[in-house]
Amino acid sequence: MTSQQETKKYLSFLFALATLLTSSDAFTSSKSTSSFIPHVHFNNAIVTAANTQSTLSMSAPPSAAEGMKKQCTLDGKKIRGPITPLGNFVLVRTKESLDATDGGILLPDQSKERPTEGEVVAAGPGKLHPHTGVRITCPVVPSDSVLFGKFDGHDMAYNDEKVTMIRDDDILLYYRGVRMTLENVIPCRDYVLVELSKGKAETKSGIVVAESVMRDYEPCEGRVVKVGEGRMTSTGEFSESPVKVGDRVKFRDYAGNGVKIDGKEHSLVRMVDILSALED
Repeated sequence: MTSQQETKKYLSFLFALATLLTSSDAFTSSKSTSSFIPHVHFNNAIVTAANTQSTLSMSAPPSAAEGMKKQCTLDGKKIRGPITPLGNFVLVRTKESLDATDGGILLPDQSKERPTEGEVVAAGPGKLHPHTGVRITCPVVPSDSVLFGKFDGHDMAYNDEKVTMIRDDDILLYYRGVRMTLENVIPCRDYVLVELSKGKAETKSGIVVAESVMRDYEPCEGRVVKVGEGRMTSTGEFSESPVKVGDRVKFRDYAGNGVKIDGKEHSLVRMVDILSALED
């Protein structure tokens, strides 16, 4: 037999041995390995499966389901998989609370302001209208950043992270990007973003009121800078907004939700809370 024929025969043998090791259950357990190690004589040389098993066989990776079971926990308890919101529920990963007051005084954890801004982790398909059965789709998708009411939602610990389960009706505005700016924010549904007007507070006789006295006063008028797509009706269509960008409006006292964007004070107001449009 020539050397070339011997080489081909040797390679064919190694290929058959590798196939045997990877497909046979006898070589995947320590018991089978220790009790059955085949020996094959080839030109006065001995090749054993034990010598090649470490390089040819590999442990099977854990399944995706098993890995997910190990990862997903809710309030410290293991759950069978990722949370899937139903209806118009939205799972939000809340952002960090403020570590200091406006004056720079550090606050302990229990005294921090409750965060109202977060990132969408998962969102439901939307709720069905109770009379027509039309699906009112959810306005946000995962990775969107949202702003929601200060006391809305249910706080939970999901995979050791602070999250909040809210409804899409609780969302004031949403945006895509690193931070909230006037260019990327979108008022949710029937909300209107109003830049508040701050004039000097005077009495009827012309006396200027001190700023400290007016500190808790909330302005209820301003100029519209962004308008939502409208309130979804029972037919799945959006109602038209009664105001447009640039209008100066007056709304009900304490009806707005204050938010600072690009260093300016704004208020998010529902369309039904706008009382009138004002002439310049």
